[in-house]
Amino acid sequence: MTPATDYRSLSFWHATAGDDLTPRPSLATAGPGERAVDVAIVGAGYTGLWTAYYLARADPALRIAVIEAEVAGFGASGRNGGWCSALYPVSLPRLAREHGRDAAVRQYRAMQAAVTEVGRVIQDDGLDADWAAGGAVSLARSRPQLRRAAEEVEQARAFGFGVEDVELLDAAAASQQLAATSVLGGVYTRHCAAIHPAKLARSLARRVVELGVSLYEQTPALSIEPGRVRTRHGDLRAELVIRATEGFSARLPGQRRSVAPVYSLMIATEPLPQRSWQQIGLASRQTFTDFRHLIIYGQRSADDRLLFGGRGAPYHFGSRISPEYDRAPAVFAALRTALAQLLPVAADVPISHSWGGPLGITRDWHPSVGLDRSTGLGWAGGYAGDGVAATNLAGRTLTDLALGRGSELTSLPWVGHRSPDWEFEPLRWLGANAGLRAMSWADRAEDRHGRPSRLATTVNRVLGR
Repeated sequence: MTPATDYRSLSFWHATAGDDLTPRPSLATAGPGERAVDVAIVGAGYTGLWTAYYLARADPALRIAVIEAEVAGFGASGRNGGWCSALYPVSLPRLAREHGRDAAVRQYRAMQAAVTEVGRVIQDDGLDADWAAGGAVSLARSRPQLRRAAEEVEQARAFGFGVEDVELLDAAAASQQLAATSVLGGVYTRHCAAIHPAKLARSLARRVVELGVSLYEQTPALSIEPGRVRTRHGDLRAELVIRATEGFSARLPGQRRSVAPVYSLMIATEPLPQRSWQQIGLASRQTFTDFRHLIIYGQRSADDRLLFGGRGAPYHFGSRISPEYDRAPAVFAALRTALAQLLPVAADVPISHSWGGPLGITRDWHPSVGLDRSTGLGWAGGYAGDGVAATNLAGRTLTDLALGRGSELTSLPWVGHRSPDWEFEPLRWLGANAGLRAMSWADRAEDRHGRPSRLATTVNRVLGR
């Protein structure tokens, strides 16, 4: 990307953010006195912006600077599926095995509270986000999927989560929420809201600047070191340096194997007429998915489009990231077919936008947040595609860690977690893409035979899920 880039072409979200996305000045414009701050944050996505927001709120005297390689909201924060959800990529039983039952429940409750907190800040600060707290519906469209739906609810009940948190739906109740094909049942949770992600990122960026934070765009970090961030425009010095680079972390020295950048792609239809929505449902703008292995996700936009995405794109050798990977015609075609199979009423609706981008996945699928006081280096990320609310929780947690405040947040099990590195290439490339293909095969096999796939179970175990 260059300063002349039209960032509105990145996605439907960027094109409709109500902002021309002109980059702010780079670090090159900062005077000598502005190159030394108390806290330097690398990355102006949700993690970096939420951290800056809460730090500035907690201590207005702090000198805080955020640097961004492109523009605020350039990455996954501006291109995601628009789910502000309490989803967490590590299961309750696994968290309980690793940290104890109480810690597992506290982590999940903190995620639920984060959804509420995002909505509160949007309202109180007048942020623009097309917020619609309609919850999320996950459909079961085959016998194996119905079994997984029941197991999910049973698991939640075993950890004390009631019907107010997650509800098992029969076929009629699920179809009333989303009238898709072959619906046998589903699961509903109220802990989710549909948002316009780029609007949220851009308005949050404007808010942190209003709070006195320095935001330097078009300033790629060359390296992150104790006490400084090196950039092509010179060094930014700070007592605390926080890495908030998520899927783009692989570009930094020493981070090539810490997070695998995995691409997720989306399509957007033209607006549908009200008669179509009367057939489809989603009256409260619920987000939606189903229980297939190869993840899909969607929402009804504020202007009545169907937005639909999935994880069918390959992992690229060496954790490479490139704008050319944002658009994969074969994946877009597969998404179009999947949407038509799910909702035939949308089969002939023109597609207005298609886009994609990388998200960050750690080797053990654990997101984490932490601050090493001995080096002054902090981090948060590895959200595995479930980051909209998690980034808010991370920002509040980093604020408490930076200010030395012990709190309920700093005792959560994801704090200080260190994931193992991904394998060296070509093992990383072979394993990631074999897993992707296996999940696709597993879905087809379940559709044919009506039995749960042992292959999917094996792949999840190998991947550490």
